[in-house]
Amino acid sequence: MSWRPRVVDFDETWNKLFSTIQAVITLEHIERAMWNGCFSDMYALCVASPEPLGQRLYTETKIFLENHVRHLHKRVLESEGQVLVMYHRYWEEYSKGAGYVDCLGSCFQTWFKTMHGANPQYVSGGVGRNEPLLDLALDVWKRLMVEPLQPFLIQKLLQGIRNDHGGEDVNQKVIRGVIDSFVHIGQYEKTFSLQFYQYFFESPFLTETREYYKQEASHLLQESNCSQYMEKVLGRLKDEEVRCQKYLHGSSHTEVIHAVQQRMVADHLQFLHAECRHIIRQEKTLDMANMYVLLCNVPEGLPPMIQELQDHIQDEGLRATSNLPQENMPASFVESVLEVHGRFVQLITTVLNGDHCFMSALDKALTSIINYREPKSVCKAPKLLAQHCDNLLKKSGKGMTKDELEDKLTSLITVFQYIDDKDVFQKFYTRKLAKRLIHGLSVSMDSEEAMIKKLKQTCSYGFTWNLEQMCSDMRVSADLNKEFSNFIQNQDTVIDLGIRFQISVLQVKTWPLTQAPATTFAVPRELQKSVRMFELFYSQHFRGRKLSWLHDLSTGEVKMNYLGQPYVAVVTTHQMAVLLAFTNSDTVSYKELQDSTQMSEKDLTRTIKSLLDVKIINHDSGKDIDSGSSLSLNMNFSSERTNFEITASVQKATPQEREQTRSAVDDNRKMHLQAAIVRIMKARRVLRHTALIREVISQTRAKFNPTIGTIKECIEVLIDKQYIERSQAFPDEYSYLA
Repeated sequence: MSWRPRVVDFDETWNKLFSTIQAVITLEHIERAMWNGCFSDMYALCVASPEPLGQRLYTETKIFLENHVRHLHKRVLESEGQVLVMYHRYWEEYSKGAGYVDCLGSCFQTWFKTMHGANPQYVSGGVGRNEPLLDLALDVWKRLMVEPLQPFLIQKLLQGIRNDHGGEDVNQKVIRGVIDSFVHIGQYEKTFSLQFYQYFFESPFLTETREYYKQEASHLLQESNCSQYMEKVLGRLKDEEVRCQKYLHGSSHTEVIHAVQQRMVADHLQFLHAECRHIIRQEKTLDMANMYVLLCNVPEGLPPMIQELQDHIQDEGLRATSNLPQENMPASFVESVLEVHGRFVQLITTVLNGDHCFMSALDKALTSIINYREPKSVCKAPKLLAQHCDNLLKKSGKGMTKDELEDKLTSLITVFQYIDDKDVFQKFYTRKLAKRLIHGLSVSMDSEEAMIKKLKQTCSYGFTWNLEQMCSDMRVSADLNKEFSNFIQNQDTVIDLGIRFQISVLQVKTWPLTQAPATTFAVPRELQKSVRMFELFYSQHFRGRKLSWLHDLSTGEVKMNYLGQPYVAVVTTHQMAVLLAFTNSDTVSYKELQDSTQMSEKDLTRTIKSLLDVKIINHDSGKDIDSGSSLSLNMNFSSERTNFEITASVQKATPQEREQTRSAVDDNRKMHLQAAIVRIMKARRVLRHTALIREVISQTRAKFNPTIGTIKECIEVLIDKQYIERSQAFPDEYSYLA
């Protein structure tokens, strides 16, 4: 045949097309020759001469489809009780047939696009998917079948789903097919294809669902306690999820589940929150898990539960850390905190899905526990944690492996992170570290440096700078001792020091030992040569540096040869000076000791008492030691150990000393705050009071929590020092003075 435009008799051609389209729409068998002939006829109409007949073809097709759908609509109404079944059957037939008609009219589609572009207006309400015949068929079905049947269809669909709620057998295929037809019908709506489905079915279905579960919740509350109610609600939610999968379009799932949650959970939050305290206090893990699942998707559902858990953790922690035994209190405190931390981390992880809100509540509770202070007292946690670190890092007979020590140090950092007064911990830790390093009590330098590294990772480089320098000083001192030994050996004349001599050179500004010696002290004759030679060696190597001897921190070994068996005692330099006074005499007076050692009466008395306590020397009477006392060697001294250490008498800190320590911490904090204020103002130049307070707190929180009053005091100090000034225009604004 020719593809050129020609004159076509429309009525004759349409009569042939009509029978074919009628057979296609009803899914009847069609011979291939007839099918192929339809393509030619449609093409001929679309390119007919003298003018195309595509518009008339479209109109006649529309009339045919409308008559066909009216006929089907009548038959559905006649089915009475089988409305859904008949509707579904005719829809299956019609939707497939419409697809074939659309395929048959492919040449018509090309003409339609050419004539009308991408926005056909022939379909009522249509905005075009560029498939006019299919869109036409769907629109006809919507106007003449679905909309007239809306009350019957919705009623039957809701009744069927209601029967499914009750456990009755329903025709799932039919219900799902009818609902899917509403989705398919709206496909020609390009901008919002689900609008018809949502308006026609989803909206009344959600209304029905809300009413059903409102009554269901009321019924369950009357016959169930909280635990049973939560389990039944979770069961209803799971059932509804399955029901959504069976019947509804995917876009409806979230809305339906939300409707159920609203009626069964959100509307009864007061009831659930009232039971929350009991469930958490009793740590009923199953009920807690159920309550979390129910409340997590409801606005304002979780905050009361989070607060209850935070209060519970805080109460449990304070109970665990109160009334601790005085013996080994630091370890008991840390272990109690870690036990509470580990217990509730596991609970939140396993029961509450590791929710970050509950983890945040745990952090707040532990912060309150660790930083708790009794009225008119200071927080004990920084000191106890520093003491526990000292016990772990100090040589002991516990024999922990390197891995065990590493695990314990890591767990200590968990507690350290919650401490507000990290600067107080720093002060105690620095003093403890100094004693371990000076007296050689550290379990290993590797462990010391590992702990410092952990503190550095948690805080900052500035927090651990002094600690790192202290360790560096010990390494430098070890090298100095080797150089001093070579210096002695390389002298022109042989020099015999008479003792094994090692020394640690410490930087004044790094170590917490900057105080001047409390008393004068005469170095024993046996040590003078070593001291003099080291001063000579040091002055030659480091010109301009001055050594200050801290004899009260020095120790040495004294061998006692006057007994039946030799004993070696590790003593302080002060104790050594007293014992060496007995080298030429078994009895020495207090006055002679004072003249030979040049110690103050207070220090000498304390040193003598430490030797009396271990019974190395005897006192001539039971009276207190005074200037007239006489002391003698205990010739009957014995000990189970041949090597032992004599502990010096430790003075308890006086209230004045404790106040001085606290005052030093406060002074350091004020300097830290002033430095932070200057840094901020230098960068910002002009800043409001509230913003400055906020930034200062943000910068100093890692070390301590400053009070607003202290920050204001520091601002006033800086104004007096002319670092900053108040703005002339705004009284709550500050300007930086270059």
